[in-house]
Amino acid sequence: MKIALVHDFLLKLGGAERVLKVLAEMFPTAPIFTLLYDEKKVGHIFPKERVRTSFLQSYPSFIRKRYRLLTHKIPRAIEEMNFEGFDFVISSSGAYSHGIITPLETKHICYCHSPMRYAWDYSNEYREENDIKGFKAFLYAPLMKYLREWDAIAADRPTRYLSNSRHVQKRISKYYKMESDIVYPPVDTEKFRAKEEHSNYFLIVSTLTPYKKIDLAVQLFNKIGRKLIVIGDGPQREYLESIAGDNIDFLGFKDDETVKEYMENCRALIFPGEEDFGITPVEAMACGKPVLAYGKGGVTESVISGKTGEFFFEQTVESMEDGLARLMYNEKFYLPHTIRRHAQIFSREIFEKKIKHALRMC
Repeated sequence: MKIALVHDFLLKLGGAERVLKVLAEMFPTAPIFTLLYDEKKVGHIFPKERVRTSFLQSYPSFIRKRYRLLTHKIPRAIEEMNFEGFDFVISSSGAYSHGIITPLETKHICYCHSPMRYAWDYSNEYREENDIKGFKAFLYAPLMKYLREWDAIAADRPTRYLSNSRHVQKRISKYYKMESDIVYPPVDTEKFRAKEEHSNYFLIVSTLTPYKKIDLAVQLFNKIGRKLIVIGDGPQREYLESIAGDNIDFLGFKDDETVKEYMENCRALIFPGEEDFGITPVEAMACGKPVLAYGKGGVTESVISGKTGEFFFEQTVESMEDGLARLMYNEKFYLPHTIRRHAQIFSREIFEKKIKHALRMC
């Protein structure tokens, strides 16, 4: 059985790339097709000998680094990938990979992290966050129309959809008019251990972009003066540091082992944004730590209010403060080993079993 893997972009290591890493380890001989590849950032996980890129890779590096300038070319680039001779293709799609064109006899399983968010339900927010106004907005509107039309057509191409949460399952149904089976992302729960004690700091592990709403947590912890540690990097880091008080530390990017140490010793994880699933909260729970999360999106399927954490339901400082007060008041009810047992239902072992089942049923 000859299998190929497809992923939108291999330019950073985020949650979607962690899923791809597990798929790549499950099928070690499968080549990995992608639109653009950055060997310096991901080569230690996805070696260049295994990666096959689109024609976009031939563009000068200064353009590749601004790949949004190539958005109008992406549909053609994804469609020109050649899958002749493969029995199965597994696409890991957060925007484009589901749109590959496979031979008639080739089965295509799409593991969907989300339909293209900035073309559908996040379009207005995306425009505001990226300050798309004036002439940029004049160009943006027809481009989004083109992407939505292409995406609606491309949605019919996979043989079978797998969604990473009920939240994404609903979005696939709404925008693609397709059914999907839920397969939660794999979390390496075995590398973490539950700890009874903590070092009295709260923790955020995230890329630092407006969408993640880290500024909300910074404003809250400025107000209450408690210790907050932020691990991660991104375009908002300079701004966030400029508004943060002395009780908030920004550590930048850290390797997995360092993140593990901070998670095992934190008081609770803070998760202020809306995500389609959210691997980080499950990792924190695998450490026996409760989670304070915005009560929308995939995290509502992993965190149990009053047992493994608490929710706040408006992205305001007041609502978040109320959630944190409830979390701290209920701390005695959060049993680390109970929290960890719950996290284990999102294990890598269960993910692998469901992927193999999908292949058999395709």
